[in-house]
Amino acid sequence: MAVLLDSSTRILVQGMTGRIGSFHAADMISIGTRVVGGVTPGKGGTTHLGLPVFDSVHQAVAATGATASIVFVPPPGAADSMMEAADAGLAVTVCITDGIPTRDMTELKRFVRMQPEGTRTRVIGPNCAGVITPGQAMAGIMPPHIYSPGRIGIVARSGTLSYEAAAQMRALGLGVSTSVGIGGDPINGASFKEILELFEADPDTDAVVLIGEIGGPQEVEAAGYIASTMTKPVVAYIAGLSAPRGRRMGHAGAVISGVGESADEKVTELRKAGVTIAPTPSDIGRTVAEVLGRAA
Repeated sequence: MAVLLDSSTRILVQGMTGRIGSFHAADMISIGTRVVGGVTPGKGGTTHLGLPVFDSVHQAVAATGATASIVFVPPPGAADSMMEAADAGLAVTVCITDGIPTRDMTELKRFVRMQPEGTRTRVIGPNCAGVITPGQAMAGIMPPHIYSPGRIGIVARSGTLSYEAAAQMRALGLGVSTSVGIGGDPINGASFKEILELFEADPDTDAVVLIGEIGGPQEVEAAGYIASTMTKPVVAYIAGLSAPRGRRMGHAGAVISGVGESADEKVTELRKAGVTIAPTPSDIGRTVAEVLGRAA
C-alpha cells in the first residue's frame, strides 16, 4: 500500500510538451509510472513521448480516466492549471512550479475549499519535489534511483533534504513507503498534518521522517497532531537553527516572522510531542535506525 500514488494511479502531465515537462515526464515513464497523457492548450490531438496530448484536463480525464496530475506550468498560469485539475475531479494534483504569486495561491486555496467534503482535490506543492512511491509511481523531479521500497514515510518542505534522508536510509537497508514534498512556499496545498494523517492510516508505513525548516506554523501544528493522535514513531530534522530573524533563507517561506517560527521553537514543540530529533542532516538515517531498533 502507499499514500497518494501507487502503481494503478493514472497520471496526466500538465505542461508535458515543454522542455522541463518533457524531461521529467520521460523520467517518470522510465521507472514505470502510469503516465496516460499530457495537457497543453492548443496542442490537443497531437502526441508527445508516445502519449496523447489534450487541450484541457476535462478532455484528458474523459479520454484516459486519469485521477492525478503533475503541473509543469510557468508561474503565471500554474494556479489556474491546478484549479483546472480540481474542476476536472482529479484526486491529486502535484505542482512543481516555483514563484507562483501569493494571490494566485490564495485564490486556489479558496477554490479547492469550495469543493464538497470527501471529493476535495489534494494539492501537493507548489515549489516542491513531488511525490514518489518507490517501485510503483512518481509524480515529481526527485532522482528515483536513491529510493528503495520500504516502510518509512517521508514528508518534507525541502526536496534536497528528503533526497538525503532517502539515500541514508537506503544505505542502512531501510526503504520508503512514500515520500511527499509539500513545498517551501508561504501558502501551499497539503500540510504536514494532512500527510501525517495519511501515513498514520497506512498499514504499510511503520514510521515517518518529517523534514521542516524555519518560517510558518506547520511544524508546530504537526506537533499538536503527533502528540494527540499519532501512534507511529516520528523522526524530525528542522533546518535553520542558525538562521537570523527576518532574513529569507532559501525557500520563499523560510523566514522567521513570528512567534513559534524559529527552528529552536519548532524543535522544542516537536520534542514535547515525543518526536525524536536528528541533530544534523547527516544523522537522519542513523536516527531512524535507532528509533526502529536497528543498528546504524
